[in-house]
Amino acid sequence: MRIGISLSLSILFFLTACSNASSHSGQLSTSSAQTQVATLPMVNMTMVPTSIAQTQPAAPQAAITPQYASKLWLSSAIPEELSGHLDLPKEVNLVENRALSTLHLDVIPISSNMDSRLRSTWIYALVAPFPTTQDGIDSQGLQTIWLGSSIDKKKLLVSPSTMATFDRLWGPSSPLSVEIVNPDQMLDLAWSRTNTWAMIPFDQISPRWKVLAVDGISPLEKSFQADSYPLAVHYGITSANGRNDDPAVLKAAAQQILPATNRDPGKLTVLVMTGTTALVRYTALRMEENGVEYPAGDIASWLQEADITHISNEVPFYSDCPPARPVRVEARFCSDPSYFDLLKYIGMDIVELTGNHELDWGPDAFLATLDIYRQNNIPYFGGGKDLADARKTVMVEDHGNKLAFMGCSPAGPAPVWATEAAPGSNPCDWDWITSEIVRVTQMGYIPIMTFQHIELEDYTPHSAQRVDSLHASQLGAVIVSGSQSHFPQAMTFDGDHFIHYGLGNLFFDQMYGNNTEEFIDRHIFYNGQYINTELLTARLEDFARPRPMSADERQDFLGIVFNTCVW
Repeated sequence: MRIGISLSLSILFFLTACSNASSHSGQLSTSSAQTQVATLPMVNMTMVPTSIAQTQPAAPQAAITPQYASKLWLSSAIPEELSGHLDLPKEVNLVENRALSTLHLDVIPISSNMDSRLRSTWIYALVAPFPTTQDGIDSQGLQTIWLGSSIDKKKLLVSPSTMATFDRLWGPSSPLSVEIVNPDQMLDLAWSRTNTWAMIPFDQISPRWKVLAVDGISPLEKSFQADSYPLAVHYGITSANGRNDDPAVLKAAAQQILPATNRDPGKLTVLVMTGTTALVRYTALRMEENGVEYPAGDIASWLQEADITHISNEVPFYSDCPPARPVRVEARFCSDPSYFDLLKYIGMDIVELTGNHELDWGPDAFLATLDIYRQNNIPYFGGGKDLADARKTVMVEDHGNKLAFMGCSPAGPAPVWATEAAPGSNPCDWDWITSEIVRVTQMGYIPIMTFQHIELEDYTPHSAQRVDSLHASQLGAVIVSGSQSHFPQAMTFDGDHFIHYGLGNLFFDQMYGNNTEEFIDRHIFYNGQYINTELLTARLEDFARPRPMSADERQDFLGIVFNTCVW
């Protein structure tokens, strides 16, 4: 077991006087010139040198005798992610023999009323291979698997410390259903088998896992509360004699040694990315009949809850736009400027302009649309007043996570592409894509690339989509997303990079066949890393209003799409 010892910090366990600790916080720098910076709400976080959150406030140091504080024993249930980041002063010695110890660090029973300041709250996640259609399980069902009495013969992979922890909490696990695996091998082993899940600490979540809800609660939720979550575990420091002889001493030890948690909400960012939005034809008519916010009525919370909401709006807002009509002789689109209130209502933070209808009513209408975005502090990318503007990358910092958005249109046609002197969408140029991904990566940003590619009404992407998306990923784009598709398409991974070839429509009136099916991708970033994606699924109703799929609809839809994916 690895133990990190800090020789530079001292708790003054052998002094009788108390002293106050102080802390210093640093702020992340803002992005440089040549960059369009999003004016989003930002949270400046104190930079922590380890991957484990240190959120408990410093406390006055208590007077502790050498005999009481010098020997600490760690239970086998303590995860390596915790034991490896203990900040021990040189006066505290670790001992393997419990009988020789004066302090214990161990699992605290759920029923314990231990002072929260004496413990570390550790969040575990129930995970499965990403192409899993099941979304969750209740805690009783999970414990049934643990004890080996489940009828579906599910297998759970765990590390030694995870087994020791939940053996203490739930009773001895069954060797028929629970298998100890090295954490480095767990993901590949689960993908190579059927009916195999895993239980891992929150800080081990990675993109190719699907996080399953337990009792309807996922640790990826913004509103997550540990007290209600069945896989929240407390590890605490107690005296070896089993009595809290001196609570002040124990509190001082816990606050100096233990990180507060392995899931710090101040380091978590949620980005939702969406497909085509075109507030025209039937959709516009329904907005006129039922109010501007009508299309978002059933999914608004998905979009509003996110820290960053991306919209690909493919048509201009035009003050002389003709009245809404369900059918037009030509596919020439515009939206009344009042419809912008829908995008404000759902909390749009970034708008993509790679669509090929942006110039349908001429350059003046498009330039006026850019003015509306600027007046509302909405940064745009993938299109602009000229080629230089269209190629500006939007760089955003949120909760300590740094994201860079860039997009282009290989599909064209050429007349809709921006030039040095004319507005339009950004034509794809691989020299520019390469240099821009390298540039933002060197600045510490996570590159997110979008394509307005060839349109197919098929779950399976065009070969050109595969080639370009893989190329962007291999250059360093961590997320590659197709914005062109009116039909939801397959996805894949390139290592830990996520590629989704097409999300389908968001707000558009195509009420036929599988065009009514929609993906909204919920990407999760934590502590400066991309860690996971949740697939939200919706079905269009009334030519305008997507609603969450029912459980049966979602299972069928995910099963079909996953079967077309090349993993």
